[in-house]
Amino acid sequence: MEQKIFTVAIIGCGGRGADAYGSLINERRDHFNIVALCDKRQAWLDKSAENFGVAKENTFLDEKKFFKKKRADLLIVATPDDCHIRHALKGFKLGYDLMIEKPLSDKISECTKLLKAQRKYGGKALVCHVLRYAPAFMKAKEILASGEIGELVSIDALERVGVSHFNHSYTRGNWRNRSVAAPMILAKCCHDLDLLQYYAGSKCKTLSSVGDLSFFKAENRPDYATDRCLDCPKADTCPYSAKVNYLNHFVEAGRPADIWPFNVIAVAPVTEEKIMTALKEGPYGRCAFACDNNVVDHQQTLMTFENGVKATLNMTAFTANGGRRINFFGTKGELVLDEELQTLVLKRFGQEKEVIPMSEILEKGYGHGGGDAGLVNKLYDILSGNVEADTTLEASVESHRMGVRAEESRLKNGKLVNVH
Repeated sequence: MEQKIFTVAIIGCGGRGADAYGSLINERRDHFNIVALCDKRQAWLDKSAENFGVAKENTFLDEKKFFKKKRADLLIVATPDDCHIRHALKGFKLGYDLMIEKPLSDKISECTKLLKAQRKYGGKALVCHVLRYAPAFMKAKEILASGEIGELVSIDALERVGVSHFNHSYTRGNWRNRSVAAPMILAKCCHDLDLLQYYAGSKCKTLSSVGDLSFFKAENRPDYATDRCLDCPKADTCPYSAKVNYLNHFVEAGRPADIWPFNVIAVAPVTEEKIMTALKEGPYGRCAFACDNNVVDHQQTLMTFENGVKATLNMTAFTANGGRRINFFGTKGELVLDEELQTLVLKRFGQEKEVIPMSEILEKGYGHGGGDAGLVNKLYDILSGNVEADTTLEASVESHRMGVRAEESRLKNGKLVNVH
């Protein structure tokens, strides 16, 4: 029997929809064929159409025209946060199977509505909590399940956002303001909340959360600072400089034509001229203290799960580098996953520690520690009905519920709240 090739439509041709998932899917031509694209930016739409070989008549600037009929087997929803539910609901109604970028929504009622729509229309749904598909995080789950550290008692998770990444995405970028994006605990920590319930093996019962926007705001702006970094006398020395983080780093990296974050501020192929234009005219050239951002730059959340496991999550912008560190504490040992050190360290009580380099288990060349590729590698079997997605819509709604409640708690100065 000839193997089925699934057709794919993408709405949102940015860093996730096209550069990550689209590129990985396009490499698997024996399994997938990208046939339709939608994006409100003509340059990004044209670039994706050229990269994936999509005919002009199957590219759409207008989402109403795109959703006039079903155009493929699978719809990838990778639009801005506040569009995910609307686009996913339209997709289910048309009969698509869905792959949905997270976060779904910052409203529990909308997440529940989407879950009801899936049950009504019957489409498969995969939410892109890609770290569940990343080898190092899968290895941690395997070690926990093996009983190597005994019964899990608590988890201490640190999300190092990294100051450059924070300024790119959450000060200047798409997730900077609550009017257009989910709160930080969902926009950045959706992965972490999903992992914590995954590792705890239980629903979250209660939580408390505190956090603020403490630094990247107008009152902390230096006297010498200008509205745009290119005009600033400290443009080459300020640690938050857009000129340093984009133009200087682009040159130092060898002027790559199409990699993050340069391909976010300018359409690929990226050039110095395009970056200069973006810094002069676009949102990414603004001083980090002269933006319209209002999301927190640090937040701590304390959780109790129904099975008694406790967890803490510390998200902070104020780290030199990015990368998660998760400490697992059990009755027979300890496990530490550290992305910055690129190790898993297993410490069985009374024995020598075992260090597992991530390089031995990571899939090379892809984002999220191999999670992007891991998800796409499993996608064909999910669509074929051979396996169920690890990140079902139902499971994702649970972690979104945690994020919504955490933000409610934060706005009430850390009040303990019930998750359900």
